[in-house]
Amino acid sequence: WNKHFRNAKLLENGNLMGAEGGKIWEVAPDGSVVWQWEYEGRRPHHDHLQLPNGNVLLLLREFKSPAEAVAAGANPDFVSADGLWNELLVEVRPIHPDGGEVVWEWSAWDHLIQDYDPGQANYGTVAEHPELIDLNFILRQIFTTERRYGRQYDWLHANAIDYNPALDQIMLSACNFSEVWIIDHSTTPAEAAGHSGGKAGRGGDLLYRWGNPIAYRAGTAADQQLFWPHNPHWIPQGRPGAGNILVFNNGDEFEGLYRDYSSVVEIAPPLDGHGYRPPAGAARRYGPAKPTWEYAAAPRTDFLSYRGGGAQRLPNGNTLVVHAERGTIFEVTPAGERVWAYVNPRVPTGDGPLYQGDPMPVNPRPIPGPYWENRLSRALRYPPDYPGLQKLDLTPKGAIERYRTP
Repeated sequence: WNKHFRNAKLLENGNLMGAEGGKIWEVAPDGSVVWQWEYEGRRPHHDHLQLPNGNVLLLLREFKSPAEAVAAGANPDFVSADGLWNELLVEVRPIHPDGGEVVWEWSAWDHLIQDYDPGQANYGTVAEHPELIDLNFILRQIFTTERRYGRQYDWLHANAIDYNPALDQIMLSACNFSEVWIIDHSTTPAEAAGHSGGKAGRGGDLLYRWGNPIAYRAGTAADQQLFWPHNPHWIPQGRPGAGNILVFNNGDEFEGLYRDYSSVVEIAPPLDGHGYRPPAGAARRYGPAKPTWEYAAAPRTDFLSYRGGGAQRLPNGNTLVVHAERGTIFEVTPAGERVWAYVNPRVPTGDGPLYQGDPMPVNPRPIPGPYWENRLSRALRYPPDYPGLQKLDLTPKGAIERYRTP
């Protein structure tokens, strides 16, 4: 497929789906465009998925002006002159070949709280409302020290979504909050913008959050467990750990997020019917207190990917891990033994020695020699009987790896 997709998905019909150029695309194996759609004023980014009903769920960004941010309760000292990006989740019914109907939508902007300005919207006590999103948390934590995304500040930086059909719930990563969030998809569009309704009875408010209790005033730095995470998702039925949450836990070099190693963690969320057991006791934090399982290198600092990354539980109980900044996919056993690996071919962009063989220094800072353009965002392993593979010509066409010595 001659498309520069990010986090492309192979559909059961053999087509590829991904976002590029402000649109969501479905492309046939021969490269022809089957469907494309653009939501005016909102830009798809990072992730999407096809729901069981055939509709498409995707992440979009929309611009909020500085005035809109301040009116919502943002501290103006932390708001750029270029405003903020807000995160949306949109379900669209495809209308082929180039249209779509939005049938459900969720906006983070409808579920805010702030304790900065009693004269503006969303004022309240943050610690008493873990179901709401503190508008000033990430602005206060990061953007005062590092204006990392330039113009329109990427306030939440959601980077992945997942859908649980049994619960009719959606999971997303709030990367800059260092959290995983779960919301109710069983709501009507009106309920998704409010605080009641749906199977869990809480509208579009957060049903569950985990990873960084500092974000809802329920902990300290010692309680933070996720650091700029990527690719959270439910382990599917039929695989070891089914129903648990698997997430790539990156680490990051910025204040408030710093950790000098990456890991993969599995947690067992405290599910209670269609809801989750609320924070209780003096700590007032969502459980669990610690992961059910974790993979990390030995020593831990040998495995670090600040950007991207992912994990996937395989049917045999092993876990597929994507080391994004080193372009490496590897499989580990429950005990952490590495039993398989694939290295994306390096394409050097400058002078210097070319990579030959494995191992290569795994810590991405600093990068020796040239910058290697083999970075991966994510990878998925499809079983041999996956319907989408049956639609493709899988005849081997020769080697794609060509390493050469200096």
